Amino acid sequence: MAREQRKAGGDGSELGRFLRARRTQVTPEEAGLRVGPGLRRTPGLRREELATLAGVSIDYYIRLERGKEIRPSPSVVDGLARALQLDPAGHEHLRDLAMRAVRHVSEAPAAPSRAVRPGIGLLLESLRPNPAHVVSRTTDVLACNPAGLRLFAGMEAWPAARRNIARYVFLHPAAPDLFDDWDEQIRACVGRLRALAGTEPDAPDLTELIDELLLKSPDFARLWERYDVRAHTHGRKTFHHPDVGDLTLGYQSMQLEGTPGHRLVAYHAEPGTPAYDAMVLLDMAAHEESSSRGREGTPVRDS
Repeated sequence: MAREQRKAGGDGSELGRFLRARRTQVTPEEAGLRVGPGLRRTPGLRREELATLAGVSIDYYIRLERGKEIRPSPSVVDGLARALQLDPAGHEHLRDLAMRAVRHVSEAPAAPSRAVRPGIGLLLESLRPNPAHVVSRTTDVLACNPAGLRLFAGMEAWPAARRNIARYVFLHPAAPDLFDDWDEQIRACVGRLRALAGTEPDAPDLTELIDELLLKSPDFARLWERYDVRAHTHGRKTFHHPDVGDLTLGYQSMQLEGTPGHRLVAYHAEPGTPAYDAMVLLDMAAHEESSSRGREGTPVRDS
């Protein structure tokens, strides 16, 4: 059932599904249109309204939604993005969907390697006490320093193969209390996975995770149908950590060259601040606990 829900949207292309979903999220008032009297059965914009706003014919737009038209020009893509009021990440995702539709990608790509080079482990250790970890494109935690795992309270109890940021945010009972802005965290996780699903919908590493979350999390299922796309590369997060109290940390996400899909995420705080002191305590507690377990004192690696 979860797989059917993930594929929901009819026989149209990913491009068509994206257009349908985002069309329902723009109201006529937001688009600057006058709404006549009477009940509207269509949430958001009607097809003809969006076609007019985008500067294309209604017949052409219907073919796009149904997956019958697969070669929208760059100007059409830009017009659709403006009409749908997409942010830069959504606009870029729409371009990627249009390009994929032209290429007719039919075979599921192989999942990228989970192997982490030894030098990355040394880099993670050198970043202590700053929490840091390496994640896959589907947010599997592939490697981390002690605080990089312990920052997500309770994740250390999960087997290494189950440690995944999206799985934690939606399914771990501690997550809603840990994150000061849990609603924003779950939207960001869905947005990143939705962007990947748009261009590689049948990737095995992605489909397994999505199917699990659709089955186990009503929040994920609700947000998944919105087709929001997000790419958060830096910012600040506030944690209400059960071991070290409240701390607000900056974070930076970086792509790792030579390992497709792998990102290094590091957190930071200004030395001398309460957040930095809490970060040091978290690193010490995590390191002491992992050292008592022997091998778990080294950076987590899962290939």
